[in-house]
Amino acid sequence: MRKPLTLRILSALDTRAWIALAAFLALTLVAVPVLHLAVPEESAFHVSTYAITLVGKIMCYALVAVAMDLIWGYGGILSLGHGLFFALGGYAFGMYLMRQIGRDGSYGADLPDFMVFLDWKALPWFWVGSDHFGWATLLVLALPAAVAFVFGYFAFRSRIKGVYFSIITQALTYAAMLLFFRNETGFGGNNGFTDFKRILGHGITTPEMRLVLFGLTALTLAAALVFAAWLVKSKFGRVLTAIRDAESRVMFIGYNPLWYKLTIWTISAVLCGIAGALYVPQVGIINPSEMSPGNSIEIAIWVAVGGRGTLIGPVIGAFVVNLAKSWFTVSFPEYWLFFLGLLFIVVTLMLPQGLVGLWKKIMRKEGAAA
Repeated sequence: MRKPLTLRILSALDTRAWIALAAFLALTLVAVPVLHLAVPEESAFHVSTYAITLVGKIMCYALVAVAMDLIWGYGGILSLGHGLFFALGGYAFGMYLMRQIGRDGSYGADLPDFMVFLDWKALPWFWVGSDHFGWATLLVLALPAAVAFVFGYFAFRSRIKGVYFSIITQALTYAAMLLFFRNETGFGGNNGFTDFKRILGHGITTPEMRLVLFGLTALTLAAALVFAAWLVKSKFGRVLTAIRDAESRVMFIGYNPLWYKLTIWTISAVLCGIAGALYVPQVGIINPSEMSPGNSIEIAIWVAVGGRGTLIGPVIGAFVVNLAKSWFTVSFPEYWLFFLGLLFIVVTLMLPQGLVGLWKKIMRKEGAAA
């Protein structure tokens, strides 16, 4: 008899994983808010607004890393254009945030400031409904999914794979970046969207709203990890892994890889869109630079550093690389790209299974010694 869905989801993680997840949620949902609101700023235990914003941003990146691990670690599909889906989710929610500014903008007009500056007289048709939170939420999910589905259908149907697929995804995100840089497209040109004021009528920069966004990001990341663990352990996940390892054999026994690849590709894009929507109100800006090929390459580096095909590894990789980036760009900004390149080379040559693989190797040696 088949287990109910709830039990299958709960059994996707072992006891230690559930304990770690509970500890993570206790830290982000209880400890951090208390240390930020209740502890005085002069105390060493006070969690600053900067720290909350930084960690919230990195948790958004970690969600993107999980999305990349689903397609690369378990599907064998290396994308160098996932920054596009992240940015699409960010722009979709950014449109709502821009409409919430209302007449509090620099020009005191109903239109966003950049439209007034460019002498636009009315909202473009694709901005209609953007002042409604529900529509913005739907757009965050639907826009990356639609772009991913259409692109993925033609790419996978044509059996494009390997480095050729990676190059095409990079070209796609680069073309989108050039499009969004243009002022006439109606997305703020190279400046993008910024100067946000409110979400659902509440001030976006208040400590309470920052903590709400921080906690919501933590919950989303935890839910994504549970969902991903259930997905890869399901029949769908096992077939997907088989396609990664031996696609021709899978086709021989009667499975069509197209729909498996397309499904995981679309799910991955939606997760990126959600991450982008959570990222924008916390950071306070979204512009076409989020679609740069370099950003998409960094996503792959997070997964490689942490350990692809492990789910938790990409989360660790996202935190390690971005914390290092925050330190390097302040202390040694001219050396960051050199360090990033060196890190990728070292991981590729010496740690092919990433930090998680290194940890497992150490634990096996200790177990053997005992």
